[in-house]
Amino acid sequence: MLKQIRAFFERSLQHSAEPAANAQRLRLACAALLVELSMADTVMEEAEIVTLRAILRQQFHLDDAALEELWQLAQSAARDATSLYQFTTLINESYGYAAKIELLEHLWQVAYADGRIDPQEEHLIRKLTDLLYLSHGDFIRAKLKVRPAAQ
Repeated sequence: MLKQIRAFFERSLQHSAEPAANAQRLRLACAALLVELSMADTVMEEAEIVTLRAILRQQFHLDDAALEELWQLAQSAARDATSLYQFTTLINESYGYAAKIELLEHLWQVAYADGRIDPQEEHLIRKLTDLLYLSHGDFIRAKLKVRPAAQ
């Protein structure tokens, strides 16, 4: 089973001229980054999982089965990844500025989901901001935009 998931993941991250295949790879790359963030503080809180899955469902218009498959693959991809670069390269090749800002906002939503921002989460989001060629101003604006009112 693990070999099948790994093989699917490897096929999914190889560049293709097929739009549907590229959309699948982008979903997986974004989902893997969100999963990576939820594990940054070594504890994947239930609130983070609920928020992350809601973002994936809404962002990619997924039914339950597709969401579950993407969730499982993203967890595997995040565990097996040796670098964030493999994900951010694909995103940079395919996403424009607005889509990258939306992803950055989603990252902050997951980070805020458990009611606190851990230093590891903020560090990872800062690193991803750089890897996505976004500015420090974008980092701050996204953080403030999605910050819960109580914080």
